[in-house]
Amino acid sequence: MSEPEPTSEELAEGTLVSHLLELRDRLLKAMMAVGICFIPTATYMNQLFTFVAKPLIHRLPPGATLIATSVVAPFMVPFKLALVAAVGLAMPYVLFQAWAFVAPGLYRHERKLAVPLLVSSVLLFYLGAAFAYYLVFPVMLSFFVATTPAGVTMMTDIGNYLDFVMVLLLAFGAAFEVPVATVLLVWAGIVKVTTLTKNRGFVLLGVFIVAAFLTPPDAVSQSFMAVPMYILYEIGIIMAKVLLKDKIAARAKEEAGAGGDG
Repeated sequence: MSEPEPTSEELAEGTLVSHLLELRDRLLKAMMAVGICFIPTATYMNQLFTFVAKPLIHRLPPGATLIATSVVAPFMVPFKLALVAAVGLAMPYVLFQAWAFVAPGLYRHERKLAVPLLVSSVLLFYLGAAFAYYLVFPVMLSFFVATTPAGVTMMTDIGNYLDFVMVLLLAFGAAFEVPVATVLLVWAGIVKVTTLTKNRGFVLLGVFIVAAFLTPPDAVSQSFMAVPMYILYEIGIIMAKVLLKDKIAARAKEEAGAGGDG
């Protein structure tokens, strides 16, 4: 006697369970990667914090130092930094696991586009964080130290300094994702390349407004974020033209055909 064929509900339930099991395995692998990266960052967490604090330490006036206003801060602040650094180091592998999970559901041309975008997004985020640390922090911190009022000794709490650094690193890392965001907007059909090129003036004004919200209130810091953002915007337009050449041409052909029919 033959077994009954599974119903559509049973097939859907089995597919859902298999997807959930795969998602669990991907998440476990991602967490293991973060844990492995956390071992060296936790081992050298004090040296890591010294490296992050170096731009400020070298610019403090004689006799001034960083301070800890909490009993647990000398341990918890470097520990927090070590955890964040571990996530940052493991991010390429974490994103690879996310990609491996969603890739089977994508079309071939979507997978072909997603790979360079995924790689470039990681590299651009790291580039943005490095740009902030090596170029922006020295100028910004020198400005703050120089503007300290007379009679005031600048002695920054290590917890507050780390929060300040993390916000700026994330802000610059996110700002450097402009080319990826531009390509995705064009790919999704939300905007056209011609629209992006025509509205350069509004974009330039917009990036300065965004930089004013994301950076400290001085023109130097705002310019250090706004100018690279605009340059990356132009790079995003070029990337969209190269990566989406066929898609842009097909849309232009469709619009021309629709215009001719009208």
